[in-house]
Amino acid sequence: MLFILLNINFMVAFLPLVALIVYWSLFSLDKLILFVVLCVPLSIKYHLPLSLGQIGVGFALPTEPLMFGIMLIFFLNIFYAGYDKKITRHPVSILILFSLVWMFITCCTSTMYFVSFKFLVERMWSVVTFYFLGILLFKKIKNIYTFNWLYIISFTAVIVYAIIRHYPYHFSEKGAHTAANPFYNDHTAYGALLAMFVPVLAGLCFVKKTKPSARVAAFIFFIVFLLALALSYSRASWLSTVAVIGMFVLMRLKVQLKWILAGFAVAIGLFFAYQTSIIINLQRNHTDVSQDIGKEIQSISNISSDASNRERLNRWSCAYHMWLDKPIVGFGPGTYSFQYAPYQLPYMRTIISTNQGNGGNAHSEYLGPLADEGLFGLLAMLGIVISVFFLAFRLYYNLKDPDMRVLVISIFLGLVSYFINGALNDFLDTDKAAVPFWGFIGMLVAIDLTTKEEAEKAEQPKPEITA
Repeated sequence: MLFILLNINFMVAFLPLVALIVYWSLFSLDKLILFVVLCVPLSIKYHLPLSLGQIGVGFALPTEPLMFGIMLIFFLNIFYAGYDKKITRHPVSILILFSLVWMFITCCTSTMYFVSFKFLVERMWSVVTFYFLGILLFKKIKNIYTFNWLYIISFTAVIVYAIIRHYPYHFSEKGAHTAANPFYNDHTAYGALLAMFVPVLAGLCFVKKTKPSARVAAFIFFIVFLLALALSYSRASWLSTVAVIGMFVLMRLKVQLKWILAGFAVAIGLFFAYQTSIIINLQRNHTDVSQDIGKEIQSISNISSDASNRERLNRWSCAYHMWLDKPIVGFGPGTYSFQYAPYQLPYMRTIISTNQGNGGNAHSEYLGPLADEGLFGLLAMLGIVISVFFLAFRLYYNLKDPDMRVLVISIFLGLVSYFINGALNDFLDTDKAAVPFWGFIGMLVAIDLTTKEEAEKAEQPKPEITA
């Protein structure tokens, strides 16, 4: 009886919040979207007490049910009122729509229909809420700042919590793995999002139109996030931060994007041309993960004895061989985790490999789609990344407002951090990464569309005043 009364009191306590969410859904959807942003760093994965064979069913509370509801409202609104064609005709939007259409096609040919359609719905509610609706929200530039501050403030609460939990382990590498649980179930995901917001905080320190107190606060948060990034022991996130610094230098030097892309192409070509020599040299590195940050950095290139690095190679090998089996449509969105086990080569297996293949995903935002959705899945993802590069460079070099240029470069560098991290990890199936990822892309497109609209208004002839 006491248990029932406590549950009733608990539900009653949340009735005002539920009423507020319903009100926002009907009359102020922008506030509901921003409320979701505030909740994302604090959301917790909940697994329903049911399963379909080996397939568990779960979602992040409270964010994913809210995003699902927002998606339904979006589709109802499109049915009755339509949607801005300028947004759907934007090059980035076209590529995102293509990726969703191709994902639907590969769901229809999937080896596991339930898994794939569930994956598609999860991708859609993130894209709809924070890209297509996000663009409408971010056309008011102040909402871009609000989005970032809400995520940062909420994320800071998780950072404090993680540091407190990490302290009894003397801030060791082993303690970092579970410090952010249950909010982030892996230190690499925690580190990836920290690295994503470090450039944003750096940019907020230099926005002149904001109050001095806001810039001081941004600097304090910047230091906190850097400290948390160091304590995350996420080597991929450290690497992506170094890459972000390199990209910032290139942009400040006004190096054209075509030369940067050419440099990437040459580097990839040289790797494949000399891959044997490179792999032999990497195998000579026997530095394993350590509490010593210097040794931790050295271990990034250790593919001879570091289990984490070797398991990544195992997952990538599986993704490649899965693609060879189904090169056009793949195995179906979200199915990699259930299908990769038979593709593990004996000499690629590590001490953390499993016979059931239940150890997670492909550890790559690029090879994952290749295995799941075939060649066009990879091309869709690469197309989105490259289009964002072209958009960000064009905005940064053409905008006249210095604060807008700071905003663009900080958002873009946050995305660059994730693009680099995405070569080594795969988190877009979680709300933690999906919300800022699609949100940041939506911000850049919103700035682009707003700038064009303002330019068109300025070019319109003013009506003549006759006496």
